[in-house]
Amino acid sequence: MSATSANPQGPDLQGSSPQGPNPLGSRTTRLFVLLASFLAVNALCAEFVGVKIFALEPTLGMDTLNWNLFGQSGSLSFTSGVLLWPFVFLMTDIINEYFGRRGVQFISWLTVGLIVYGFFAAYVTIGLVPADFWITVNQERGVPDMQSAFSNIFGQGMWTIAGSVIAFLIGQLVDVTVFHRIRLLTGEKWIWLRATGSTLISQLIDSFVVLYIAFVLGPQKWPIPLFMAVASVNYAYKVLMAFALIPLIYLTRRAIHKYLGEGTAHQLQAQARSA
Repeated sequence: MSATSANPQGPDLQGSSPQGPNPLGSRTTRLFVLLASFLAVNALCAEFVGVKIFALEPTLGMDTLNWNLFGQSGSLSFTSGVLLWPFVFLMTDIINEYFGRRGVQFISWLTVGLIVYGFFAAYVTIGLVPADFWITVNQERGVPDMQSAFSNIFGQGMWTIAGSVIAFLIGQLVDVTVFHRIRLLTGEKWIWLRATGSTLISQLIDSFVVLYIAFVLGPQKWPIPLFMAVASVNYAYKVLMAFALIPLIYLTRRAIHKYLGEGTAHQLQAQARSA
């Protein structure tokens, strides 16, 4: 297999030593590990920080604008996870560009496994009996019960977890499909179009699915107008971020071509397109 194989699990083994070949000797392999790790870490962090809802205008030092959407008024409120999800889908598109459908599917399932494992670890630690001194250790800082605070922050409900995982998987599958459809139509031109177009469609589904499962079907039973307002605002933010990140797509592409070399990079793209 050549050094430019698009298979993330089986690129060439370079950098041989007396002990044998170095499995990370291939730049192609190292690139996939880097991109996949960044995607997985951002997704996992987004799941855990997403429990915090923040108000946009006060965060920017502005007065509340009292928006009115679907009969809901007040400040524009977002889950903190929206700060990180755009980078997850950016990495999805970059992996798609160079490692194809199989590369995206592999890291998507791995990320889901890591998210589930992370929540399992959180629930195990919540169940540990806290030390007496630790419960009140931060009373002077406004946290009278550390166990309750810890449980509320990390103990997200099963509906929220299920919504996040299902929405992530659906979003990834839609993203990779739309990306390749656009690529078939445009060839290697206009990487911004296939990356941004696939993100806009996948995030439309993701933004509404996760909130519907977590907060409409879930125990909180949000009314439909509230669900539509929050989902629409979060999607609007993701749309803005998708366009704002276009320069980063080209910077990342330039860095990859410089790291791999033009020949290897173009061969990876060709293999990803034909896979």
